[in-house]
Amino acid sequence: MIFLALVSLIWAFSFGLVKRLGGLDPTAIGAVRLAISLVVFTPFLRPAGLGAGNMARLALIGAVQFGAVYILYLRAYAHLHAYEIALFTITTPIFVALVDALLERRWKAQFLAAALLSVAGAGVVLWKSIGDTGVVGGFVLMQLSNVCFACGQIAWRRERARLPPGSSDASVFAVTFAGALALTLAVSLATTNWHAFAPSRGQWIIIAYLGAVASGLGFFLWNVGVTRVNAGVLAAFNNAKIPLGIACSLLFFGETTDIGRLLAGGALMALGVWTARARAGGAVS
Repeated sequence: MIFLALVSLIWAFSFGLVKRLGGLDPTAIGAVRLAISLVVFTPFLRPAGLGAGNMARLALIGAVQFGAVYILYLRAYAHLHAYEIALFTITTPIFVALVDALLERRWKAQFLAAALLSVAGAGVVLWKSIGDTGVVGGFVLMQLSNVCFACGQIAWRRERARLPPGSSDASVFAVTFAGALALTLAVSLATTNWHAFAPSRGQWIIIAYLGAVASGLGFFLWNVGVTRVNAGVLAAFNNAKIPLGIACSLLFFGETTDIGRLLAGGALMALGVWTARARAGGAVS
């Protein structure tokens, strides 16, 4: 679980940072971030022995989990505040639990309980922060993004188990970023005016950090962690970044929040993680 916790900390800063890229085309931002991520992981790529089928599946997973997520998620910032973006990721654990149950064809009550506790905790923290206007379109975009992220996580868990035994996570991860970049670039052909894409120096620094650390290192460590926990723990950690994101906004981005609600929500999410581990007989690490 250490990888999931570390990435939750990394991603907690992203909500406020992305909001500072306002005015830039969101699909272009996603494409540049993913291009940077691909550059970071290309030196580790070892495609020998993977086979065309594995390569294609990895690229497709990346296109859904990273590419489609960024196309939808970044566009939602035009309609929502950063805290609303955080709020609307609240349903991801439900999608994780439901997709896993559907694919495995068996129902695990402890996973649903963990997901519901996680959702309840995030709801306690953020319920009163919902904006009054202009949120419907952003909400729809975020739910589509959440579905893609959930499907990608579960697909990676299954595909990772099928890869040749000698393949490390780092040796194949560039393929997922290549698939994600291909999708975002294809969409950008129809939506982006690249001649007008002119970030300031500060925005370039933010994009570079987001591409190398939040996207590159973050997605890599997250997907490594995904293979080492059960679906219930995974569902609970999908919302851990929400109270952390609020804490970052409070400490570093000058926003305010209700500390009591933050603590209460965090406690519920921690209970969700404990429920998934305890009822699974401690079979996760």
